[in-house]
Amino acid sequence: MELNSEILNKIIEVAKAGGEAALTHYHGEIEVEYKEDDSPLTLADKAAHEVICKLLSELTPEIPIMSEESSEDEFKDRKNWQTYWVVDPLDGSKEFIKKSGQFTVNIALIEGNESVLGVVYVPVTEVYYCGYKGDQPRAWMNNGRGEERELNCRQANLDHLIVVASRDHAGPRVKAFLEADALEGAEVTSMGSSLKFCLVADGKADFYPRVVPTMEWDTAAAQCIVEVAGGSVTTLEGERLTYNKDDLRNPSLLSFGDASIPWHSFFAENSISVEG
Repeated sequence: MELNSEILNKIIEVAKAGGEAALTHYHGEIEVEYKEDDSPLTLADKAAHEVICKLLSELTPEIPIMSEESSEDEFKDRKNWQTYWVVDPLDGSKEFIKKSGQFTVNIALIEGNESVLGVVYVPVTEVYYCGYKGDQPRAWMNNGRGEERELNCRQANLDHLIVVASRDHAGPRVKAFLEADALEGAEVTSMGSSLKFCLVADGKADFYPRVVPTMEWDTAAAQCIVEVAGGSVTTLEGERLTYNKDDLRNPSLLSFGDASIPWHSFFAENSISVEG
């Protein structure tokens, strides 16, 4: 599929529609179920999933969809897919339940094993982040009031780092890293959902380590945005994070904006005492 501003604008509208569906369940008491992995599932997840999948199927009927809320039968043949949509209809369900506002709708287009288009939409604020890798790659955000600006990762200063961590999923190895002597004076920013990646893309954070497991739909949209903004999302060994793997669970990963810093050794040296 040709990547252009027209298709991207349509995907933004799809993400907004999914967000609107989720928000119909945001006020008042939130009913919560739990999946086999003990992660929460709400009516909002289901509502956003149904709206997004319906609209994507109408927009690009030839492109299959893999959503977090799809049944495994719906993507059992995914290894044969060259191009497909990856959807997280409500990323940050715990933030949704806490009503922090830090949850997102994530839609990505995968070609081969690479995310080539990504939209991360924040329903509460109507802010969205976008990236695509067409002939004229671009990453930008809209502040929810119609004002846009380009996204660019920043040059890191190890004496004045900003490290972003998950509110609920930091894990012992990341906590040990944040407490290491080498990070004395560093600023730590907590954030929910895929907004952690967006802080890196927006030059508001330098480094986001994540050793607690994620799934491909958790990272696909945001990875495209980070990469187009000049940053990287890699494994702990420095390999670029890829998609349509045999196992949909991602390995531990690092996201950063400035590739001149040896983040992999820096993280390893300062978190080695705790098993990930």
